Amino acid sequence: MSAMDTAQHPSTDIQGYYAYTDTLKGIYYGPGCIVSALPKLLQTLGAKKALIVTGKSLSQKTDVVKRVEAILRSCDAYGATFSDIGQHTPVAGIYDGLKRFNEVGADVIVAVGGGSPIDASKAILYKQQEQTGGETLKQIAIPTTLSAAEYSIGAGFTNEQGVKVAVSSQYLAPAGIILDAELTLATPERLWLSTGMRALDHAAENLTRPLVPAPLKYLFYAALADLFKYLPQSKADPDNVVVRQKLQIASWMSIWPNKFESALGLSHALGHKLGAAYNIPHGITSCLTLAPVIALKAAMSSDEDKEWLANTLFYLRIPSTGSQEGDIRKFSEAIYKLVSDLNLKCTLTEYKVPKEDLPTIAEQSIGTKEHPAYQDVVRLLEELY
Repeated sequence: MSAMDTAQHPSTDIQGYYAYTDTLKGIYYGPGCIVSALPKLLQTLGAKKALIVTGKSLSQKTDVVKRVEAILRSCDAYGATFSDIGQHTPVAGIYDGLKRFNEVGADVIVAVGGGSPIDASKAILYKQQEQTGGETLKQIAIPTTLSAAEYSIGAGFTNEQGVKVAVSSQYLAPAGIILDAELTLATPERLWLSTGMRALDHAAENLTRPLVPAPLKYLFYAALADLFKYLPQSKADPDNVVVRQKLQIASWMSIWPNKFESALGLSHALGHKLGAAYNIPHGITSCLTLAPVIALKAAMSSDEDKEWLANTLFYLRIPSTGSQEGDIRKFSEAIYKLVSDLNLKCTLTEYKVPKEDLPTIAEQSIGTKEHPAYQDVVRLLEELY
């Protein structure tokens, strides 16, 4: 390709197609790709009628859902739109969504939005399979944030007691994913950037996650490098679709679709306990917890994990301090700075988390008060005020 060709086609590296075995039949990515990708996925899955699952804000305040509805109608595959999905996916919405799914005779869900509608769709399909005893029906995910829920086989939701619980199955991962950066332009800045920090949390904790194959970890390094580079660019130029597409690809790399489903790490564990109980968005919990957790790992990780974490500086183009622990602390400092540069700094005080709850949050996050890091985790939480 000549230099002129490259200038005429600047986005050739942010468009394409990827398929994975078993549940995931394909990921389409690129600005505007939904117009062709959604009909192709419906055909691939043999789907006849879709229920759109989304959130109220996306449905009522933007044209994103209307665009998806129009494409489904053109394929004679539109059933209905269900938008009663709240933050942290309350279980009542799951049951209401399942009722609507059955009412319209849908055989596929098209989830549009962030982690809540995508996780809700998984939970709806899980409950539907329990009811019928048949095969688990499919989901097509169209994310508009960077939370990366679309790559997981698990679905987190909040039960009647306000506790975050989960269901998991290899068949719950979306069968198709569409990463169209044009559909993210209406996503509020704080939500877009904070879910980018959530993706960064995935990538960082995946470096020391049990059972992760070593080759995948180099994708996580690439994700970290791109998130550090493009999140500030997206804040400075929010209408830049190419930057947004690169961030969607970085989010994909941060938690690449695969068959392992082990626990991510302490930052995520703390985020799950803080999020549902105190109504803190998961992107924001990552802004709070990731940097101090990484600093804690400088002293408490195994030698092998320290090496994986310390090597991040090479990919972030930050000079080494000369020691692994020093490099891990430097990585933590870089995360703190990125959160600040994105104007995402916050405290537990802002979300009215009672200090007397901290010992319980720490215990639930690591499993027991007998854990050698228990007091360190309590102190970590205390420093978030």
